[in-house]
Amino acid sequence: MSSAPEADPPQLERFDHLVLTVADIETTCAFYARVLGMSVLHFTAADGSTRRALRFGDQKINLHQAGREFDPKARDPRPGSADLCFLSATPIEAWMDHLSGQSVPVEEGPVGRSGATGPIRSIYLRDPDGNLIEIANSA
Repeated sequence: MSSAPEADPPQLERFDHLVLTVADIETTCAFYARVLGMSVLHFTAADGSTRRALRFGDQKINLHQAGREFDPKARDPRPGSADLCFLSATPIEAWMDHLSGQSVPVEEGPVGRSGATGPIRSIYLRDPDGNLIEIANSA
C-alpha cells in the first residue's frame, strides 16, 4: 500500500509576541523602559481584561504576574526562566556605557555568537527576575 506524498507544512512568518512571567510587573516595566528603552503598553485583551506589555519596534512582550497568569499559559510559567536576544543598531560599546550609567552589570561580553541570520556580537545582562538578556549587533 503506498501513501500519498507528504505536503510541505504551512510556513510561519514571524513572532507577534511572547509572554514573560514576572515576579513584579511594576519593577519589570520600570527596568525595561529605563534600561532597554521599551515602551510600556496598557491594552485591553479579547477577554476584556486590562494587561500590560513592553513594546519595541513592531514587537511586543506580554507580561504575566507570577501566580496570576492568564489562560492559556505555559506549562510551568516562572520568573527568571527566559533567555532573550535583542538585536540593536546601536553599537555594543554605547550599550555598555549606557548600562554602566544605569548601574546594570554586563555579565559577559562583548563576544561573538551565531544569530538567526548570521554572526552577531553580543553582551549579556540580567533583568530583575534573573532572565538572561542578550543585546547584539550584526557582525
